[in-house]
Amino acid sequence: MTTAAREDVHRAAARAARGVPGVAGLQPALGDLLSRVASRTRHALAGDTAAGHPVSGIRCRHTPEDGWQVEVRCVLRSDRRVVDVARDVRERVRAAVTAHLAQHGNSGPVTVLVVVTRTE
Repeated sequence: MTTAAREDVHRAAARAARGVPGVAGLQPALGDLLSRVASRTRHALAGDTAAGHPVSGIRCRHTPEDGWQVEVRCVLRSDRRVVDVARDVRERVRAAVTAHLAQHGNSGPVTVLVVVTRTE
């Protein structure tokens, strides 16, 4: 699986999650934040101006079964039931990633895990 394909799946998942009513935003994991800092430092020391990948609350992994595992870490608004919003996020992300993969000739299974980090 190419890096570009992984980034496309990442973008499709992020767009779908952010579009769900009740989602205040995506929350990056600590590992994502540390990776971003290390990447910026490496680019700065090398004199490279590449910005790297934006930090978001999405992690994607291609599985050996030619499918995808997607983790969505999100912050939810307190005006809606957490379980309902999390369920909507899971379904919309799964549908968006499945549709994106189908457009590119891949029909592997898509598994989505939603982690609610906090409510606002």
